[in-house]
Amino acid sequence: MTKVNMHEAKSRLSQLVELAKAGEEVVIAKNGEPQARLTAIEPEGKDWFGMDEGKIWMSDDFNELPDDILDLMSDPKIFPEESEDEKCGI
Repeated sequence: MTKVNMHEAKSRLSQLVELAKAGEEVVIAKNGEPQARLTAIEPEGKDWFGMDEGKIWMSDDFNELPDDILDLMSDPKIFPEESEDEKCGI
C-alpha cells in the first residue's frame, strides 16, 4: 500500500495512477488521516464482436439440403411453373 499526503499526490498524480493501474493500493491522506483511495477502473467487458466465440456449434453438413426436401421443393404440384401470361402480369 502506498500512502501519500495531498500535496505529494498533486505533484505525483500520474505516477500514482500508474501504481493503481498495476494493482497497488494508493491512499491519499490529509494531515495523516486517509481521505481517499485511488483505484484503477476495470474494463467494462469484452467488445461486442467475438464475445460468443466458441459457444456455437454448426454441423459440417449445414449447407447441404437433404434429397427428400430438395425433391419436395422441385415438385411442380407444390410450386407450379408460371405461364408466360402470369409472368407478364396479364
